[in-house]
Amino acid sequence: MRRVTAALGLTGRFVRALVLSAWQTVRVIFRASTDADRAPVPAFVRVRFAPMTETGAALLGCMVSLTPGTTTLDIDMGQHELLVHVLDRADIDGLVDGIRTDFEPGLLALFGTGEGA
Repeated sequence: MRRVTAALGLTGRFVRALVLSAWQTVRVIFRASTDADRAPVPAFVRVRFAPMTETGAALLGCMVSLTPGTTTLDIDMGQHELLVHVLDRADIDGLVDGIRTDFEPGLLALFGTGEGA
């Protein structure tokens, strides 16, 4: 039952992240189309994640890629890092915090390895 609860919670947080990311991406696009000086600045970011199985890390990468404005390019299981391309680097700390608070807890409940971070 605990895994079912974790899966449902993760699904809800993922849907919320999809909606918020879509809205933020639309705002970035419209802002850039109305003011060339405010064009988004893309970036590559390394995001550390807690130890989890390869399946959990792959699912985390997919969830990040499915949220608008981000694409997972690589998953380094040895370093527990995702290499992520972001549409706009304006709020990288918020992006990393969102991944850790929205996705990681549910994935750890389902796919955690029990290792220390």
